[in-house]
Parts: sequence; structure tokens; C-alpha cells
Amino acid sequence: MQKAATVGARSGTSNSPNGAEAISILKTEGDTMRRSKSQSTAENGSDARTDLLARAYLEIMAREAGAKIKPMLRGKVDEIDRLIEDLDGDIGDAGVTPLRADLAALTILIARAIEAEPGLARRLRREAPVVSISTHSPHFVEMAKEVVQNCVLPAQARVLETGGMTVGYSTRAAIVARDGTAKEDRPEKGNREVVTALQHRIPIVGIAPDPARHLPQALMRTAEYRLSIPALDQSAVALVVEAVTGRSPTRDVDPDLVRLVDIDDLPLAFRSGRTGDSCVDALEELVRTKGDYLISGPSLEELPGYGEAREWGLQLAEDLADYKAGRLDWADVDHKGLLLSGVPGTGKTQFARALAKQARVPLIATSVAQWNAATYLSGTLQAIRDAFGQARRQAPSILFIDEMDGISDRSKLRGDHVEYWSQIVNLVLEQLAGIEERQGVVVVAATNHPDRIDPAVKRAGRLDREIQIQKPGTAVLAEIFRFHIGREVLPDEDLVPVALAARGATGADVEAFVRRAKGTARRAGRDLTLDDLMATVAENAPVLLPQDRWRIAVHESGHALVSHALNTGTVWGISIHTRGGCFEFQSELTGSATFDRLQREISVLLGGREAERLVLGEVSIGSGMNLDSDLGRATGFALLIETQCGMGRSGSAYLPEVPGLGSSPELHTAVNLQLENAEERAVRILEPQQVALVALATALDRRGYLSRAEIEAIISESRSGGKTADGEHLTPELARTA
Repeated sequence: MQKAATVGARSGTSNSPNGAEAISILKTEGDTMRRSKSQSTAENGSDARTDLLARAYLEIMAREAGAKIKPMLRGKVDEIDRLIEDLDGDIGDAGVTPLRADLAALTILIARAIEAEPGLARRLRREAPVVSISTHSPHFVEMAKEVVQNCVLPAQARVLETGGMTVGYSTRAAIVARDGTAKEDRPEKGNREVVTALQHRIPIVGIAPDPARHLPQALMRTAEYRLSIPALDQSAVALVVEAVTGRSPTRDVDPDLVRLVDIDDLPLAFRSGRTGDSCVDALEELVRTKGDYLISGPSLEELPGYGEAREWGLQLAEDLADYKAGRLDWADVDHKGLLLSGVPGTGKTQFARALAKQARVPLIATSVAQWNAATYLSGTLQAIRDAFGQARRQAPSILFIDEMDGISDRSKLRGDHVEYWSQIVNLVLEQLAGIEERQGVVVVAATNHPDRIDPAVKRAGRLDREIQIQKPGTAVLAEIFRFHIGREVLPDEDLVPVALAARGATGADVEAFVRRAKGTARRAGRDLTLDDLMATVAENAPVLLPQDRWRIAVHESGHALVSHALNTGTVWGISIHTRGGCFEFQSELTGSATFDRLQREISVLLGGREAERLVLGEVSIGSGMNLDSDLGRATGFALLIETQCGMGRSGSAYLPEVPGLGSSPELHTAVNLQLENAEERAVRILEPQQVALVALATALDRRGYLSRAEIEAIISESRSGGKTADGEHLTPELARTA
């Protein structure tokens, strides 16, 4: 039966070597150890380190835990071999409890941390050093305490924890173990007991995820050694396999997976009775599929779209892997808070789930609505504390807060509920500000209305990164369709036409389209077809009349041609869909833009209107009607020139408060002049290239989508031969009646 480790007085005797004897011999055999470290140790299938201290600790740990393992030091140091003869035996005996893999791993890593400090192993057993050990994670505090008590501190010592106990002369060591989750786990708690232990000259060991924030201040101020549990590596994994199974693996773990291995994974893969290599195989498979058991659905790497948010998430996943392995301090993780905004349906909640799966960490999902479901203010405040507390207990983790705009902006609070909401906002700010207090907790908040959130939420140290998820473009929509229908369904079909038909849809819309199309095919007793998808997308979409489609084709072609001529930004494509047209364009404007650069930007925006005027004789209202329209954006740039960039008729003045154009005739005139100049520039480009313009419009009308390469090819062909993409001569006069 396995003996439970207890915190208290050790008693009893044994013929097996105690910790002091083993460590003493390791001390006398220092030369042997140093020589051995430079030799290859093929037996454990790892690097050149021999881990003599770790092997000694493993044997002590196995004895204390009532486990039977293969003698770990046989053949290493002859004197130790003679001292541990009583540990020999048949490790395959039925009913024998093997050493737990996670406990073995932590024993090895603690031994390595101690061995890295010359003489520390001996001092901990014979003198009174003060040592702090960082475990990085609260999960390992209890196990680390067990290892320190059984292996590191004096044998048969009366080892007591500080806190409510009295340190006396019979106490030979003190342990302060705190996981950071209790209210008492603070620097101002436990200092009296530490001072008493110092006066009695006994070794003191503090264990915590973040010793500076969780252990008594007196301990940290007097600590002679500040150890940090190192990361698992190939040699440590091999030694754990040997300790658990008695068999060393003949190969290493896949290098790409080693950095993703957690100590908690080891007991699931390493079992007595397995061969060393089968343990390695099991561990690799376990790590590869770990995310499947934490979060259902795809990982962030598998999801298309998300743009900048996706890059942020992938970088965070790498950092969390290094943080969990002890290779990266929490202070060096720069992605700790994100405010995710976007219109409904852009996949903000899906992003959080995919991020948690990618990072292989728990997801704690909550919302402001859940917090406010409590009847009284005290219940709401407690719900907020509970959400952050749960995330801290499961750290490393991701805390997802939906509907963040429900936390009001304090500057806009009015009426009888100011005090009520102020307390809620202040508590949320307090929880967000404690980045070091919530070690390992990444907060991702989502909102449809980022303008309604208190600016303090977005300050440095809180949700200091804001990323807006845009509606997907044509290419991304096609990828989203492919993701939802599956790689094995319609593998050879081009999904761009469906994406064009669904232009303006969100990722949630696409998921619904695919689900309904699959339902149609299933009820008809056949496989899904492209027509099913097109029919589903077109169910509620308006039908474009031929003349409207032609006008849209001319308009979008005008944008593309002016942009191409002015070499302004990057054109990715032009398209026609059931809701209108789209000019996919990356402007690449920066703070170094000149007056001419802004004028060229306006010319590109107005190129569609001028193309309509040139080919069709008059313009339509489609280029206006809202701030995001061609006219709206062009007017915005003209206003910048006149009021904030010091480039217009106002001279070098900066006008932060811009009056409405209708109430400022002079400003209205100046803005119109900027727009007229940009229009004239667009006309000068389009008039001599009418053949190219009509060729582009014709190809777009027939195909529905033109990529950047296709646009450039048609322009080049038109200049050389005056032909359309279909090889026909088409004049602007004929185009008017097309």
C-alpha cells in the first residue's frame, strides 16, 4: 500500500540509506560526478548529464512513497550501490506501487535546480540556508513540498509548515508552501514564524508560483538561494520513464512536442509494465491530442480569417507553452489582455475557444450579463471576483468576458445608479490591473461597441491591446466555406463564386449557409453540390438586374484602373455580389504620407464615380449614402487635409473641433475644391484608357471576380491590342448599350 506523505515529524528507522548518507556520498564523489557529466549516458537516452542527485532523490522519494523502483544509482557510484542493496528486488512484482510519474518529474527538476548551486544539497541537510523555490504554477506546490520534505531536508527531521505553529528547538526545518490562491498568501503574512525559524538556525524553504508575491517578506529578504524549477527536457523525460517503468527509452520525444509536454501529462502516458519506447509513443500521442479534451471544436491554427487577432493568438499560444514549461517568466509574456471588437457574427466567442484549444489551457467563459444576473450589488461583485478567482485557480488559463460594453463608461454615468455602476466598474478595473496577481491568466474581452467602454479598461496593464475583427473578404470567405463543408467534400470545386455571392456575410452566416445546404442535400438523399450552396446563399439575397450589374462592374473597374495608374496601395481584387460590388484594396497610408499621397488616395476613391460618368454618362447614388462609402471616405480625407494636416486653405492651423460642412461655407468650399481636384485627376487617367476600363468591366461582369493578377493582365492586353479579355474589340460607345 502506498504511504501518504505527511507534513510533520518523521519517525522510524530503515536499513536503506537515508538522505544525509546519500548526499554525503555524493559530496565525496564530487570528482566522479564532474567526470561523469562530461560523458555520454546512453542508458537514459538523453544528453550528457548523469543526474546523480536526481537519481538519489528518486530512490529516497520512492521509499518514502512506499513505491518500488529499479535502483537508479546502480553502476554510477560504487559506495552508493553498497548502501542501497536493500532497495533491490523484482520491480515487476504484482501489487507493487510504482513511483508516480509527475512526482518523479518534479523530484528530478528540483534536484537539478539544487545541483546547479554548488554545495547547496549538503547545506540543506547540515546547515541552515534560506531557500525560495519558484514552481511557476500553483498545481505543483503540494508535490514540491513533498519532495523537499522527503528528499531535500534532513532525514527524520521534524518538518513543519509556518502558519499557526510554533517553531521550537525540536523543529529541524521549516517549509512555507503557498500556491497563491488563498488570502493569506501574501508577503505580509507569516513573517513572525520565519523570524523565529531564523533565530533557531534551521533551514527554511519557501515554495510558491511567484515567491516574491506569495511568500513572507522576511523569507525573501533573507533568501540566500532563489531557485526556479527548470523545464522538462529530453533527458528529464527519459529519466522519468526509467524511474516509473525500470526501462530506459531508446529514442527521444519528438523535439517539436517536448516544449508542449506538461508534468501533468506524464502520469497519463508513463505506466509500469510498458517499455520505454511505448511510453514515449504514448506521450507524443497524448500531447498531440491534448487540446481535444480541453476545448471542443477547431484550434486557432485551423480556423481561417481573424487577421491580426489570429497572429496575436498564435504568438500567445507559443508564450504560454514556454511559460508552462518554465522557459518564460510571466513578466515577459506581453500578450496578457485583449479587447476584441467587431459586428455580431464575426466569431469573437469562437476565437476565444479556438485560442484556448491552441494554447492547450482551460477556458473560463463569462459575461457582464451573467454578472448582472444577481439580484443585489453584492452578488454582482462576488460574481466578478469568482470569475477571476476561478481563472487564477486554473492558471495558466484564458478568461473570456463577453459583452464588455455592459461595463459602463464612468464619465457617462448619470442619475440614481451612478454609485451602483461605479462600484462595478472599479472592481473590474481592480481585477484587470492586478496582472502580477493573476499570474498565468490571460483576459480576452469581447464587445460590439468598443466606444462605450470606460477608457481605463484599455489602459496599459489592462486590456491594452484592441483588435477589431473585420467582416471577411472574398478570399477569406472562400476559406471559411471550405472549412465548414470539409476538405473531403467538393474537393475540386472553386468556392470563390459562392464567396462572391455571400459577400458581406460573417463567419456565423457562412456556418448557417453550409448547415442549411447540407440539410437540403441530406433530405434529397444525395451529396452536397455547389448549386446547393449557391441556392442557400441566394435565398434571401436581392437579384441584380443586368443593367445594375453592368454599372457595378464599371464602377469597381474604375477604382482598380485609377489605383493601378497611380501606384497607390495594393489592389487584391474586384468583385460583384448580390449586395453590390467590392474593391479589395489595401491603402498602406502612414504618418509619412504627403499632400500628393492623400490626393491620390481620394482620386482612387472617386475613380468609380468617374468611370460611371465616362462610360454610362451619369453617376449613381451607390458611391455615397454613409460614412464608409466612397464619398464618405473621400470627404473625410479632404477634411483631414483642410483641418488637421496643415495642407489646405486653412494653412498650418490644426482645428480639433471640426464644424459641420453645412454650417461652415468656407470649409465646405475648401473641401469641395479638394474633391474636384481629385476627380479631375481620375478623369485624366480614365479618359485615355477607356478601352482598358471597358475590358475590365466586361470581364468582371461575366466572371464576377478578378484577382490582382487578372486585372494587371487585362490592362496590359488592352494597351497592346485594344481587346477585351475575351479577345473582342469593344469601344466605349458600344459599352454604353451593353
